[in-house]
Amino acid sequence: MNHTDSPAQFSAIAVIPARFHSTRLPGKPLLDICGRPMIVRVCERALAAANVSRVLVATDDERIRDAVRAAGYEAMMTRADHLSGSDRLAEAAAALDESFDIIVNVQGDEPQISPRAIERAVAALRDDTEAACATTCEAVLSASDVLSSDVVKVVSDERGHALYFSRSPIPYPREAARKFGSLAAALEVEPELLAAFRKHTGLYVYRRAFLLEYARWPQSALERAESLEQLRMLEHGAKIRVVETEEKSIGVDTPEDLERVRAMFAADS
Repeated sequence: MNHTDSPAQFSAIAVIPARFHSTRLPGKPLLDICGRPMIVRVCERALAAANVSRVLVATDDERIRDAVRAAGYEAMMTRADHLSGSDRLAEAAAALDESFDIIVNVQGDEPQISPRAIERAVAALRDDTEAACATTCEAVLSASDVLSSDVVKVVSDERGHALYFSRSPIPYPREAARKFGSLAAALEVEPELLAAFRKHTGLYVYRRAFLLEYARWPQSALERAESLEQLRMLEHGAKIRVVETEEKSIGVDTPEDLERVRAMFAADS
């Protein structure tokens, strides 16, 4: 199932952390999407990226491991006591051959992830010698996303490096909010304000050495306050390159999300 690139191309490995347990969708990685488990659909999309030459699922459940291997992809067992997907990713990265300097962290619940988005994030990290990590964002199209604490917003500097990530609306349009009485009212009256916001999406690309170092750092104050792991990197001074993509990320968190993704795959086929 692996493919190789020409010598002129840059190659990375995609690691997909996958746990069986999910509060809203038990056994989520193994849920069927048009005849194949969700986790296998994610493998297919990740390997379709031109600069990804290998895909590995890191799991703590033998059922997931067996389903992945039955489909012809690689899977490895990792510890069951990891507190985050990043910790599971780091365990897998530590076991890999050091020739894989770039590790792509692909979320196991995004079976519609864009191979093009992966390619752009990998290329951005390759070309940015200052950055230890790259991640993706997309335009915000609704006021509800701006106001939702479940939607993480990001602001970047002129070189494309992250300044901050927050569950709160950033940047905050203070004058517009004052003029109309609230941010919600301002967004309703002046929808063009949406253009200032960017939604952070869950794709990460790490330099292997940085990932192994980062995973050893204790939780930081801002990380705990916002429940956002990436703030640990910023508090330690790491540069995170933010790549804006046109492709929309679709995570499967609810039964409604699952049915929507199934319908998309059915339409594509």
